[in-house]
Amino acid sequence: MTTQPSEKAGTGAPALDATPARALGDFIRAHRERLSPLAVGLPPAPRRRTPGLRREEVAQLCGVSPTWYTWIEQGRPVSASADALARIAVALQLSRAERAYLFELAAQRDPAEPDPAALDAPAALLKTVALVGAPAYVLDRQWNALRWNPQAADLFVGWLDGANDRNLLTYMFTRPEASELVVDWETRARRLVAEFRADTIRHLNDAPTRALIDGLLTASDAFARFWASQDVGEREGGARAFNHPVRGRLVYDQITFKPAHREDLKLVILVGSD
Repeated sequence: MTTQPSEKAGTGAPALDATPARALGDFIRAHRERLSPLAVGLPPAPRRRTPGLRREEVAQLCGVSPTWYTWIEQGRPVSASADALARIAVALQLSRAERAYLFELAAQRDPAEPDPAALDAPAALLKTVALVGAPAYVLDRQWNALRWNPQAADLFVGWLDGANDRNLLTYMFTRPEASELVVDWETRARRLVAEFRADTIRHLNDAPTRALIDGLLTASDAFARFWASQDVGEREGGARAFNHPVRGRLVYDQITFKPAHREDLKLVILVGSD
């Protein structure tokens, strides 16, 4: 007997190279099979060849065609709208975490979730900055600094001190202090643009993000060059070196945290390197 490409031999577990569509189908099927007819108000049937609900029953609960629902479970490359996914989540009685995972697998935004940009930053997160003894700050989805501590203001001359524009990219590409402060500025700036592109993919055409990018394309030849390269990179920690105008050369290890349920925000801490 041959093993299906999407399963590990002898385990029935999805292979690591399963397609996103197949991973989505496997997830939905598993939750359908563990849901009893009684849980959704259907009478128990004496003879069921498969555990849980039948595909036709879930399709009826979702208001979709059985054929379309079957194709989704089979991992076929069919279009699944956010509205259809929301109905599947309700029909399968998914928990909040399970529902969020479903939408992540489908690369869709849950219509029931409020736009994080419309929410205030958690007060506890902002208060945390003052409790940190190292330079620390919080960034929003456009990388504007929402809160920072005195140590960060002392370090980032021309950005977090005085009455400056609080956007990190604007600082890096339009303020002369940045190129003097940041060691190996061009490498760091190029990396920053690649990280921003990856970080903003889901809201790249939102008005505030678009306005920021358009403004930087006009204001900075370097930003325009780096943005045109189409480089994409995850935000990474590691060593960060600075030539401070008063304190001289400083080296930190950068750590970035994302709060639960608010991944549009970032808490960045620079820990002094021994």
